[in-house]
Amino acid sequence: QGQVVESGGGLVQPGGSLRLSCIGSGLPDEYAMGWFRQAPGKEREGIACVSWRGTNTYYGDSVSGRFTISQDNAEVARVLYLQMSSLKPEDTAMYYCAAKLSAADRCPARADLYNIWGRGTQVTVSS
Repeated sequence: QGQVVESGGGLVQPGGSLRLSCIGSGLPDEYAMGWFRQAPGKEREGIACVSWRGTNTYYGDSVSGRFTISQDNAEVARVLYLQMSSLKPEDTAMYYCAAKLSAADRCPARADLYNIWGRGTQVTVSS
Protein backbone atom coordinates (compact mmCIF):
# COMPACT_ATOMS: atom_id res chain seq x y z
CA GLN A 1 0.00 0.00 0.00
CA GLY A 2 1.26 3.42 -0.88
CA GLN A 3 1.45 6.60 1.09
CA VAL A 4 0.88 10.32 0.57
CA VAL A 5 2.66 13.25 2.22
CA GLU A 6 1.42 16.84 2.11
CA SER A 7 3.42 20.06 2.27
CA GLY A 8 3.04 23.76 1.57
CA GLY A 9 0.69 24.96 4.28
CA GLY A 10 1.24 28.14 6.23
CA LEU A 11 -0.09 31.53 7.24
CA VAL A 12 -1.41 33.78 4.48
CA GLN A 13 -3.34 37.04 4.43
CA PRO A 14 -6.90 37.22 3.10
CA GLY A 15 -6.86 37.55 -0.67
CA GLY A 16 -3.51 35.81 -0.90
CA SER A 17 -2.45 32.60 -2.60
CA LEU A 18 -0.82 29.36 -1.53
CA ARG A 19 0.09 26.12 -3.28
CA LEU A 20 -0.12 22.77 -1.54
CA SER A 21 1.76 19.71 -2.74
CA CYS A 22 1.22 16.04 -2.08
CA ILE A 23 3.71 13.34 -3.00
CA GLY A 24 2.17 9.94 -3.54
CA SER A 25 4.57 7.00 -3.50
CA GLY A 26 3.87 3.34 -4.07
CA LEU A 27 0.54 4.07 -5.74
CA PRO A 28 -0.50 2.03 -8.78
CA ASP A 29 -1.65 4.01 -11.78
CA GLU A 30 -5.41 3.64 -11.22
CA TYR A 31 -5.55 5.73 -8.06
CA ALA A 32 -7.71 8.84 -7.84
CA MET A 33 -6.37 11.56 -5.57
CA GLY A 34 -8.05 14.39 -3.78
CA TRP A 35 -7.78 17.25 -1.33
CA PHE A 36 -9.92 17.48 1.78
CA ARG A 37 -10.00 19.91 4.66
CA GLN A 38 -11.26 19.93 8.20
CA ALA A 39 -11.75 22.95 10.42
CA PRO A 40 -12.15 22.61 14.20
CA GLY A 41 -15.63 21.42 15.08
CA LYS A 42 -16.54 20.69 11.47
CA GLU A 43 -16.73 17.57 9.34
CA ARG A 44 -14.06 16.72 6.82
CA GLU A 45 -14.96 18.39 3.51
CA GLY A 46 -14.04 17.20 0.03
CA ILE A 47 -12.80 20.23 -1.87
CA ALA A 48 -11.15 18.90 -5.02
CA CYS A 49 -10.19 15.62 -6.64
CA VAL A 50 -8.78 14.31 -9.91
CA SER A 51 -9.12 10.94 -11.60
CA TRP A 52 -6.02 8.89 -12.26
CA ARG A 53 -5.91 9.84 -15.94
CA GLY A 54 -6.58 13.47 -15.11
CA THR A 55 -9.63 13.55 -17.35
CA ASN A 56 -12.15 14.13 -14.58
CA THR A 57 -12.03 16.64 -11.74
CA TYR A 58 -14.37 17.77 -8.99
CA TYR A 59 -14.48 21.00 -7.02
CA GLY A 60 -16.59 21.75 -3.99
CA ASP A 61 -18.89 24.75 -4.21
CA SER A 62 -16.94 26.61 -1.54
CA VAL A 63 -13.70 26.59 -3.59
CA SER A 64 -14.87 26.43 -7.21
CA GLY A 65 -13.30 29.22 -9.23
CA ARG A 66 -10.63 29.92 -6.59
CA PHE A 67 -8.77 26.61 -6.24
CA THR A 68 -7.19 24.50 -8.98
CA ILE A 69 -6.13 20.88 -8.66
CA SER A 70 -3.43 19.38 -10.88
CA GLN A 71 -1.13 16.40 -10.92
CA ASP A 72 2.22 15.34 -12.28
CA ASN A 73 2.47 11.60 -12.91
CA ALA A 74 6.20 11.09 -12.81
CA GLU A 75 7.72 7.62 -13.04
CA VAL A 76 8.84 7.44 -9.41
CA ALA A 77 5.92 9.23 -7.74
CA ARG A 78 2.75 11.14 -8.36
CA VAL A 79 2.64 14.72 -7.24
CA LEU A 80 -0.70 16.36 -6.58
CA TYR A 81 -1.03 20.12 -6.32
CA LEU A 82 -3.70 22.46 -5.03
CA GLN A 83 -3.29 26.06 -6.14
CA MET A 84 -5.36 28.24 -3.83
CA SER A 85 -6.17 31.85 -4.70
CA SER A 86 -8.37 34.60 -3.25
CA LEU A 87 -8.08 32.93 0.12
CA LYS A 88 -10.63 33.75 2.80
CA PRO A 89 -10.51 33.34 6.58
CA GLU A 90 -13.10 30.57 6.24
CA ASP A 91 -10.54 28.57 4.23
CA THR A 92 -8.57 28.10 7.45
CA ALA A 93 -8.34 24.38 8.13
CA MET A 94 -6.11 21.33 8.16
CA TYR A 95 -5.75 20.21 4.55
CA TYR A 96 -5.37 16.52 3.75
CA CYS A 97 -4.34 14.64 0.65
CA ALA A 98 -5.93 11.25 0.02
CA ALA A 99 -5.91 8.49 -2.57
CA LYS A 100 -8.13 5.57 -3.55
CA LEU A 101 -8.26 2.92 -6.21
CA SER A 102 -10.59 4.04 -8.99
CA ALA A 103 -10.03 2.15 -12.22
CA ALA A 104 -13.16 3.76 -13.69
CA ASP A 105 -11.24 7.06 -14.09
CA ARG A 106 -13.51 8.94 -11.70
CA CYS A 107 -12.83 10.64 -8.41
CA PRO A 108 -15.42 10.60 -5.63
CA ALA A 109 -15.88 13.63 -3.41
CA ARG A 110 -16.74 11.67 -0.25
CA ALA A 111 -13.93 11.37 2.24
CA ASP A 112 -15.09 7.98 3.54
CA LEU A 113 -14.36 6.41 0.14
CA TYR A 114 -10.63 7.14 0.37
CA ASN A 115 -8.34 4.71 2.13
CA ILE A 116 -4.88 6.31 1.96
CA TRP A 117 -4.45 9.54 3.90
CA GLY A 118 -1.65 11.93 4.73
CA ARG A 119 -1.14 13.62 8.07
CA GLY A 120 -2.28 16.99 6.81
CA THR A 121 -0.84 20.48 6.46
CA GLN A 122 -2.29 23.51 8.25
CA VAL A 123 -3.53 26.51 6.27
CA THR A 124 -4.36 29.65 8.21
CA VAL A 125 -5.84 32.70 6.50
CA SER A 126 -5.62 35.71 8.74
CA SER A 127 -4.51 39.32 8.74
